Amino acid sequence: MSEYKMSDGTLAAIAGRHGVAAEQVRPLPAGVANHVFLLGDDLVLRVPRTERFLTDLVKEAAVIPVALRAGVRTPEVVTFDDTCSVVDVPYMVLTRTRGVDLARLEPPTTDMEHLFRQVGRELGKLHRLSPSTVPALVGVPVENDVVDPWALTDRLLEGGWIDAEAARWLTGWFDRLSACLPTSPPMVLVHGDIAPQNLLVSPRTARLNGIVDWGDAEWADPAVDFAKMPLTGVPAMLDGYRWETGQETSTGTPTWEARVLWFHLIWALGRLPDPVPRPGERHWTAPAASRLLGLLRFFASGPPAPWADLS
Repeated sequence: MSEYKMSDGTLAAIAGRHGVAAEQVRPLPAGVANHVFLLGDDLVLRVPRTERFLTDLVKEAAVIPVALRAGVRTPEVVTFDDTCSVVDVPYMVLTRTRGVDLARLEPPTTDMEHLFRQVGRELGKLHRLSPSTVPALVGVPVENDVVDPWALTDRLLEGGWIDAEAARWLTGWFDRLSACLPTSPPMVLVHGDIAPQNLLVSPRTARLNGIVDWGDAEWADPAVDFAKMPLTGVPAMLDGYRWETGQETSTGTPTWEARVLWFHLIWALGRLPDPVPRPGERHWTAPAASRLLGLLRFFASGPPAPWADLS
């Protein structure tokens, strides 16, 4: 599929519509789905790479205003145009959120737990939105990619990716985790890609300035939004989430921890048959072994209760 062409003339035309001179258009690191440019100092232009990614931009145009009204820190949509009537590409212009994305933060802030609690609080605000409170969101799908972990384990064994003893151990682990899962988890609006590269942070204050890239938003189990961050940050995220939502830390069944671990483990195992390297991709899970190594690192580091009891 051919890419949308971003000529100098196209960029100048879009910039001009917002009172920005052509020489003030500067490229920013591109994502998988979009070309990104800075328009002056205060605006960001996003153009989908191909028509395939246009549906995500349409979705973002619908979701971002709703998230903003819920109090979530995210840039504001200034313009969205998918008509190609003025320029020959669809595009979105947003207000600029200052900061460095967490994946590029060097050196890492010394107060990471504080930062992760802020992320958890933002998710608490977002997850108050449900199909009953926001019934008509354009292009937002219902998550239906439910993976049976026992069937996945069997396929990995049959394919020679794991041995029989590992399969028995994994089956037992999923059995124990499943006993902690709710029968019917709530369906809420999730960002879908809460990951370091989508969190803009003030490097000096460890303040979360904004959450970007809403192209993976969907209606899903809220635990999904804790499954694309390294597990080392999740306990603090859950602390912030519980503070925001008024949920107390569980003294009985560790339902939230089990739900998050469930997704991490399934997605880690799902990459085993797909070991092809992906050099240059910024997402921490792009290398095939990253999730499994993340699980190993987390549980080897002596995680806080009740995590150790879930291993």
